[in-house]
Amino acid sequence: MLNVNRLRILRELSRRGTLAEVARALNYTPSAVSQQLSALEREVGMTLLEPSGRRVRLTGPAMLLAERADLILEQMELAEADLQNLAGTTSGLVRVGSFQSALIELAPAALTLLSQRHPHLVVELCHREVDEARDGLLAHDFDIVLGEEFPGGEQPPTAGVHRQDFHSEPLHLALPDSERVGDRAGSTTLSDLRHCGWALDLQQSRMGAWARQKCREAGFEPRVVCESPDPLLMLQLVRSGHAAAFIPALITQARFGGVEVVALASEPHRTLYTEVRAGRQEGAAIAAVQKAFADAVAAHASAVPTAVLASAALP
Repeated sequence: MLNVNRLRILRELSRRGTLAEVARALNYTPSAVSQQLSALEREVGMTLLEPSGRRVRLTGPAMLLAERADLILEQMELAEADLQNLAGTTSGLVRVGSFQSALIELAPAALTLLSQRHPHLVVELCHREVDEARDGLLAHDFDIVLGEEFPGGEQPPTAGVHRQDFHSEPLHLALPDSERVGDRAGSTTLSDLRHCGWALDLQQSRMGAWARQKCREAGFEPRVVCESPDPLLMLQLVRSGHAAAFIPALITQARFGGVEVVALASEPHRTLYTEVRAGRQEGAAIAAVQKAFADAVAAHASAVPTAVLASAALP
């Protein structure tokens, strides 16, 4: 009989490539990972790993077994979801990993809805960047991940993960009122703001990478005066006249005085989505949390920008 936990370790090794990365993701020691994989080799009676320099490489049987492990683990998730649904009440613990702007604008409203609809359901929130949160999802640290996708940064499907899109929103430009873009919207381009200071998300984040690429398409490298994942800090710097910033519509709806919100002519949008381990989407608790976040975002009225900024790089 194959040990399911050892199959999960093998699947993670096929994804991550090294014993050290698997140990880090699953909170094991590398020695413990190695011992579990050796035990799995004894169970199947075949060699699963072979040396490759200082690393190990999966053999043919190991790659086949790792592929089958995805199906086995998905069926186990389905079985757990079915058992939870048979209980007749939506209860238990759901752990959510999310990027910051979703937590700021959506989490409070979603938690309020859940407390009203499902008082026996407990939700824990944790701030994580999307890729880190997905790793935590596959390692069973989280049950749901809130993710974001930007133009030109579409993400390929991840084995063992079920994705569900629930919102698309425009990305706006936030400028100090002193820029007076609204008075000259027909002639202003993004390129005209090349001399501004910019408040941008972290370079390695999806929002940060998109924002920098947007400036480069307009013909300039942004002069970053603040790098932070906090959109409220960005708006404070805009309000005080120190920076321009790209801000999602969910955040600009609560903009501060002294900030002009400007629509980009290319109409870029951010897509928000949830990810769960394949099979878990059938569970009542998971579905309840997903619906609460979708209902929270639907409750936000779309903000109308005060001006339209033409783009020099994009039509």
